[in-house]
Amino acid sequence: MSARYADICAFIYREARYLDDRNWEAWLDLYAPEAEYWMPAWDDDDQLTEDPQSQISLIYYPNRNGLEDRVFRIQTERSSASMPEPRTNHMVTNVEVLQQQGDTVEVRYNFHTLSHRYKETSHFFGTTFLTLREHIDGSYRIMRKKIILKDDYIRQVVDIYHL
Repeated sequence: MSARYADICAFIYREARYLDDRNWEAWLDLYAPEAEYWMPAWDDDDQLTEDPQSQISLIYYPNRNGLEDRVFRIQTERSSASMPEPRTNHMVTNVEVLQQQGDTVEVRYNFHTLSHRYKETSHFFGTTFLTLREHIDGSYRIMRKKIILKDDYIRQVVDIYHL
């Protein structure tokens, strides 16, 4: 296992931990200002939508400003869907580096998140594709995150902390 691979895995695990710990500011710091955050929807033909500009998405933020707004609403209790905040446990598996070019790395991994709220536990699972940019100091920032939610028939609103 290369040091770079180990650093990428540690970065992904850290993001999951920040979500589980509700450490919103540290979580946001993992994202570049121009980061796109997208979870396409499944259409009636069981195909993923391909264009967040013209087709429905479960979540779409074209840059980090949308994530910052979402975190602000969660922190200030302006999100009734997040009150009370669920307790989550993110599990990450099958981390694969798909491509490396210059300071950019394409990564794929699977996730399974347990979310407990109102004495009920829900499961969310799927595959995530990340585009990471490595900085001079060796740290990474997320440039793009695409989440494929495999269990999209759910009883509640899906939010950033579920993924």
